[in-house]
Amino acid sequence: MTRPVLMAVLAVLAAGAPVASIARTPAAAAAASADAGPVLVSPDQWRAMAEAGDRYPMFAAERQRVEREVRAAMAHGIDVPQPRDLGGGVTHERHKANYKAIAGAGALYRLTGDRTYADFARDLLLEYARLYPTLSDHPAGNSPVRGRLFWQALNDSVWLVYSAQGYDAIREILTAEQRRTIDDNVFRRMARFLSEENAPYFDRIHNHATWATAGVGMTGYVLRDPDLVDRALNGTAHDGRAGFLRQVDELFSPDGYYAEGPYYQRYALAPFVIFARAIQQNEPERDIFGRRDGVLLKAVDGVIQSSYAGLLFPINDAMPDKGLTSEEIVTGVSIAYAQTRDPALLSIAQQQGRTILTPDGLAVAQGVANGGARPFDFRSMQLRDGPNGDLGNLVFLRRGGANGQALVMKNTQQGQGHGHFDRLEWLFYDNGQAVVRDYGAARFLNVEAKGGGGYLDENDSWAMQTVAHNTLVVGEASQFGGDWLVGEEHPTTPLFFEVEQGLQISSARLEDAYDGVVLTRTLAMVEHPELAYPVVIDLFRAEGQTATAYDLPLHFNGQIISAFEARHSVLERPVLGTGSGYQHLWVDAVAPAASGTRSLTWLLGSRFYTYRFGASAPTSALLVESGANDPDFNLRREPALIQRMQGQADASFFSVLEPHGVYDGTAETVSGATSQIRDIARVRGDDAEVIVLTLVSGKTLALGVAHATSAGLAHTVTVDGQTYEWTGPYARFDR
Repeated sequence: MTRPVLMAVLAVLAAGAPVASIARTPAAAAAASADAGPVLVSPDQWRAMAEAGDRYPMFAAERQRVEREVRAAMAHGIDVPQPRDLGGGVTHERHKANYKAIAGAGALYRLTGDRTYADFARDLLLEYARLYPTLSDHPAGNSPVRGRLFWQALNDSVWLVYSAQGYDAIREILTAEQRRTIDDNVFRRMARFLSEENAPYFDRIHNHATWATAGVGMTGYVLRDPDLVDRALNGTAHDGRAGFLRQVDELFSPDGYYAEGPYYQRYALAPFVIFARAIQQNEPERDIFGRRDGVLLKAVDGVIQSSYAGLLFPINDAMPDKGLTSEEIVTGVSIAYAQTRDPALLSIAQQQGRTILTPDGLAVAQGVANGGARPFDFRSMQLRDGPNGDLGNLVFLRRGGANGQALVMKNTQQGQGHGHFDRLEWLFYDNGQAVVRDYGAARFLNVEAKGGGGYLDENDSWAMQTVAHNTLVVGEASQFGGDWLVGEEHPTTPLFFEVEQGLQISSARLEDAYDGVVLTRTLAMVEHPELAYPVVIDLFRAEGQTATAYDLPLHFNGQIISAFEARHSVLERPVLGTGSGYQHLWVDAVAPAASGTRSLTWLLGSRFYTYRFGASAPTSALLVESGANDPDFNLRREPALIQRMQGQADASFFSVLEPHGVYDGTAETVSGATSQIRDIARVRGDDAEVIVLTLVSGKTLALGVAHATSAGLAHTVTVDGQTYEWTGPYARFDR
């Protein structure tokens, strides 16, 4: 159907003529049939895909994959059960399989001309038209907004997004009565349930509402209902204070960072780009992909940048096994490539090994087949947070490409209800592995036997708590008292971010996480000719008003090779504390409070890692492991090191992490297993500190860091006859 015809139909509907009234005369019925043609993908686009698809292996393989999935659904038969289960349960999984089958069957009908696919999608939708009007709120679950088909309305929205695409592909061939039945009893009812009956939910600035607005808006286009489209775009009041466009403006920073972090950026990406593509198809004058300087396209780049070795950084509520091959990012890459023709996206598509059955997916398949792929530039960068980019940042310091070294510093805002209390934390990746890691979420996604597949109680009691992360804990309490609404009111302040040859550095300050304590952390990735790989230097300052207790955890990944001298828990395994996550930590070894530095070396994969650490006052060192007070075995058993300082108002913790050596278990060879750093020391001046690394050769590598309030001044620090002078926030010294 041409755009003028579509707009004419929209105008008729806007004037108040319902679909049923248009189809009551023979002439009107014929016109209504013509006006039922696809609008999410045009007939010409479907023809081009049908004619060209087999010539491009990636597109042909995707069609074959969808054919197998749909044929399996057809063999299973029409099965639209009464909803009863939580995520992962039988009825949940069947309704999920059904929306995939409806979308897939609709596409296959257009690509193959085989009417059996259309008939199958039609029969499924007619069965939903019989069931859906009989449903009330879902009987299971404790979601604040229950769905009808699923335990939470979010999943109903996902069903609507995908089913609308399949329905659009077949709607033209249905009888007027079939269209009316499906229009009114499925799509209009679902749109009304999500928007009118749950208006506060629909008008939220949140990923659940993004899925809802996308589903309702795409329904509006398919049904030629401009009211539904405008409701989706501008909120239930049609005033722009809510709705999809407001979500684009509020949920992304100018750099494309999504407020809830990479994991939820992955999930929210699908409705954003799928609905944006529908808007572009039907209302190109809105220039949706150009909105806010192309923020949706930046979001695709940003979520790819937020990954290592194909997996997303598990920040906030995140599953550690989600990565670039997820359905949502496959969709995002395809749609972004169709808009930009960026050849680097083709290399990501090759890594994903698949595409989607849309014109965008065909463009990707053509680009790959024609040899257009170029390596994606995984680069050092900062993604500012907040709609205006002034609510913190997420920093990536990289060297060596996709699987080289990557240091992540989290200085973002709270991340809404899925955010963890982990400001100023860091993660480190090397040699294809997570070396300093984040637990992510305590959840077994869609495993019904584990809390119905939802978030476990341990997500609140452990995974969100500050001690579960690599950042400073004050007074054995979590940041902001464990209240995310309070945390959302107090952003982190980035101080500087610089990338130079041989030195990459980032610093940030947090003033309101704990009463009367200001936290400042500076992290640097530094190269030196005598060191095989870049090392990470960390300086963490706490400035308090009264004496308190400080704990600095390091959640490392690997097998301990050598450790500092400590007393081991042999006959019993004590628990570290009673709340704020401490109740989930067993204590395996304790080194009593002492001055001086200590070291810990572990092996991960084929590489060794030595962590040298010290502090401005005597500290004890504890080796702990997660899993205490966990009767249902919901937590993974993971080790951590905790530096503990007590009875101080001000504190500085300093450390260096050094990757080194090669371990080959197959050849039974080891080389470079000994650290090339002999010692680490900290020197304090009036308004700055210097961290000095002494190498085994006797040479030194030093990093000077000014206190935040004096960063722009000239600084002088002298120790043992050595004077370090510089101007500005930091400086490097090689001697």
